[in-house]
Amino acid sequence: MKNIVVKEVKSKSELKKFIAFQDKLYAGNKYRVPQLHIYEKAALIPEKNPASEFCEAKYWLAYKENKIVGRIAGIINHKSNEIWHEKHMRFGWIDFIDDIEVSSALIKTVENWAKVKGLTAVHGPLGFSDMDLEGMLVEGFDEMGTQATIYNYPYYPIHLEKLGYKKDTDWIQFEIKVPDKVPDKLKRISSLVLEKYDLRILDAKKPKEVLPYAKSMFYTLNEAFKSLYGFVPLTDKQIEKYTKDYFSAIDVKFICFVLDKNNEVAGFGISIYSLSKALQKAKGKLFPFGFIHILKALRKNNKVDMLLQAVKPKYQNKGVAAVFYNKMMQAYIDNGVEIAISSHALEDNKSAFLMFNDYEIRQHLKRRCYIKKEV
Repeated sequence: MKNIVVKEVKSKSELKKFIAFQDKLYAGNKYRVPQLHIYEKAALIPEKNPASEFCEAKYWLAYKENKIVGRIAGIINHKSNEIWHEKHMRFGWIDFIDDIEVSSALIKTVENWAKVKGLTAVHGPLGFSDMDLEGMLVEGFDEMGTQATIYNYPYYPIHLEKLGYKKDTDWIQFEIKVPDKVPDKLKRISSLVLEKYDLRILDAKKPKEVLPYAKSMFYTLNEAFKSLYGFVPLTDKQIEKYTKDYFSAIDVKFICFVLDKNNEVAGFGISIYSLSKALQKAKGKLFPFGFIHILKALRKNNKVDMLLQAVKPKYQNKGVAAVFYNKMMQAYIDNGVEIAISSHALEDNKSAFLMFNDYEIRQHLKRRCYIKKEV
């Protein structure tokens, strides 16, 4: 690997190249959905990412003959290691040409840093938090991605396995065909659950009417996800940031907050018109014309992405999910939506898939977290 040089990203110009590399690697690819560079920067610059309070990170670029041929991030989430009693290093933002020397040089760089920091395992792709993109695509290479998923070429997992990495867990997404009408069973369960547990649906007409419930929503997410793979509860600073970044743009007709008698969020579902094609046209940039494509997609679309759902533990397995799926599915029907892409769920989280039993579905994407337990 004498002709491969791996350099740590130190300057703003190098970070710009780090972010832009994937756009060059996937130029012309019709399945990959680019992330907006502005959000990539917000995650990668410590001063802009509240997770930096409990994370350390380094970024590297791989060069061959003075040309960038790969990138990788190494992340230590100290809070995750504390919660899960682990000594793990994360890798993320991994991209490389189809050259095992390049992928090996990148992975070895992260592994070496793990050793220096006294860590014993490396896993990924993962971000700073569960709100970042995670998981390497292992099935669905000829499927259009979403704004909330990583796309990668089929050779990526082959390289990882050659380098000694094994499956740790998989996430699955489904494509759901929106029916002509909501199943009667779903309507019936929804009505019964609302009455039995003294719950109500938040009747919001504008995003600002949802805003007061944002913190409660994220607290419910923290409670609901606490036992899921590698989850680290979001801090108040992270909640504040995500609320500021995303809540002003939500479409209230495609969300549902189920409130209890104390006006707290018992469960919720959040979906949005698909931005996949718009983000492809934007090519990672809002300006000068990227925002126009996004605004058009948010006005009318035949596809939605079901971004996030959660139910507070005390209400789990009691039908609360039926309430928000009932409302959202009716909204899809009313607005001419034909396809819904589910949020990713761990393959062994069977309860996450139960609500789709009455629909025509097929697997859309499968992504994997890899691990090497001895580095």
